[in-house]
Amino acid sequence: MESASGRLSAVRKTIAAACAAAGRDPAEVRLLAVSKRHAADRILGLLSLGQQAFGENYVSEALGKQAEMADADIEWHFIGPVQSNKTRDLARAFHWVQSIDREKILRRLSDQRPASLGPLNVCLQVNIDEEAQKSGAAPPELPALAALAASLPGLRLRGLMCIPRAWDDPEKSRQAFARTRHCFELLRAEGHDIDTLSMGMSGDIAPAIAEGSTMVRVGTALFGPRDPS
Repeated sequence: MESASGRLSAVRKTIAAACAAAGRDPAEVRLLAVSKRHAADRILGLLSLGQQAFGENYVSEALGKQAEMADADIEWHFIGPVQSNKTRDLARAFHWVQSIDREKILRRLSDQRPASLGPLNVCLQVNIDEEAQKSGAAPPELPALAALAASLPGLRLRGLMCIPRAWDDPEKSRQAFARTRHCFELLRAEGHDIDTLSMGMSGDIAPAIAEGSTMVRVGTALFGPRDPS
């Protein structure tokens, strides 16, 4: 079985190769380790190798891990669908929430964020391929959501996140990422000081980076097989 060090090195090499092909500096692209269904010891193993940012999809699972690793210097990101009854936990226990797609959630997160923690970093999730079964705002909804997020004292708008359709054709993936980048650039043109394009997972890192991703989200390639549920 490949070691955690070997897996992390392989993912970093994949990112570096994609950046080289796109004429970009690898330092421009952050790696988010998707740790859902992975135990605390695996997270701590990657933390010891210098990986600090971890993404979780389920609030109750994440809170249990955070309690188990209370002394660890981890930057916690939430990347799953946000339910209204979970916003208080998200506002208090996470550094980032990347999967926001409606005004109600923005307002609740801002209201419930403890002032002592500073503003919560947030990304708006865009449903770039307009899939009915997926979370995310439609592109025309983004300007109003961004304006609200930027106005709320408990939040810091950082950018956009997307999960495109699972295309077999890399060019289709790249087109979806290009549309997301266009949405990002429109928000910047409106004056929003945003810096994060969270797009690309294990199977589509290269097209995501080619289209400007600043954060890729990788799970099994870093951790190996998931722990049983």
